Amino acid sequence: MTQLKSLRGMVDLLPDALQRWQAVEAVAREHFRRSGFGEIRTPMLETTELFCRGIGEATDVVGKEMYTFQDRGDRSCTLRPEGTASVVRAALEHGLLSQGPQRLWYCGPMFRYERPQAGRQRQFHQIGVEWLGAASPRSDVEVIALAWDLLAQLGVGGLELELNSLGSVEDRQAYRSALVGWLQDRRDALDDDSRSRLESNPLRILDSKNLDTQGLLESAPRLIDALGSESRERFEHVQQGLQALGIPFRLNPRLVRGLDYYGHTAFEITSDQLGAQATVCGGGRYNGLVEQLGGPATPAIGWALGLERLILVLESAASQDPGGLAARLTASQVPDLFVVNRGEQAEAAALGLVRSLRLAGLSVDLDGSGAGFAKQFKRADRSGARWVLVLGDDEACRGEVRLKPLQTEGEERCLPLGDHRAVVQALMDP
Repeated sequence: MTQLKSLRGMVDLLPDALQRWQAVEAVAREHFRRSGFGEIRTPMLETTELFCRGIGEATDVVGKEMYTFQDRGDRSCTLRPEGTASVVRAALEHGLLSQGPQRLWYCGPMFRYERPQAGRQRQFHQIGVEWLGAASPRSDVEVIALAWDLLAQLGVGGLELELNSLGSVEDRQAYRSALVGWLQDRRDALDDDSRSRLESNPLRILDSKNLDTQGLLESAPRLIDALGSESRERFEHVQQGLQALGIPFRLNPRLVRGLDYYGHTAFEITSDQLGAQATVCGGGRYNGLVEQLGGPATPAIGWALGLERLILVLESAASQDPGGLAARLTASQVPDLFVVNRGEQAEAAALGLVRSLRLAGLSVDLDGSGAGFAKQFKRADRSGARWVLVLGDDEACRGEVRLKPLQTEGEERCLPLGDHRAVVQALMDP
């Protein structure tokens, strides 16, 4: 019988890897708590209309990458390709905006049908924040600082913030006309993908990865030059706020992001930990999305970071600096104690002792194989535990256990079998 395997781009998270993921999530959770953001969890499956209206039908995400199907009720359903539209839908459905501005964060799987590669899968995971009802340039600065400080706290080095303004709807419409005219005159020099975007989503051409197109765009009209006075003043306030916080940034006039709902501030944070600059976080302002999904006109800003890419960056940072923050965060967890035990009486006593030690707060691995002591000691060494507790029938008859150091020099101790507190004290004060 053929062995079943996971679908391409759908990756299992095994215990060792998942420890690193959970460590990152724990840091993020505490970071958001201190910043007044509450967690929200939305369904992975939504109506297709949500993303068509929210993201934009001309985007690659909606046009090429969504997992969409008809359910048994003949409704078009889609596995969420991103988190923002779902968060806004939930806020509207449950009347959260009537309670004032909402600071929300989420974490979970997203789905896009694209070519799998390192740090990018078809089922991928994001951590993101959405601040609904935030209007001032200062809120842009706060949200960017939230992302910057989280990445620094996780131990990500080589950070660079790229910043742009997409302006108002009117600014973009004027710029779109100028850009399309300029590109039409050079249509033959564009790559095939850019030519296909020329009518549907020309601003995305600015983000082309084709080297020839990138070279051509060096002399293209710039969006920053098309900004009206209000948009320009707003963008200046954002830059001044970042400078006041000591967060360095680089203006990138070709940064447009991939979703239609963005306007005004757009940003990406990259890291050079993987050799070349790799994007680990991106976001921006989306003042029109709430209204577009049926709610009142509501300013909003947010960002998301991809966990797969972030974990790769952290692992690289850990290898470059074994004593750094990233190394401590991604290190494999080891038990406080490993218990080897053999014999009917010893195994029964070991189970009760281990339970008491775990309830006392210790992490304890109990060997349940019944194998010889030599094999059990090999497993104890592989576990990385600093101490091993030995319990055979002889020790059980004497009412004692032997505590031996595994990773450090030290003397073996004999402790009372029935007194788990003595074992806890010995481990705390060796």
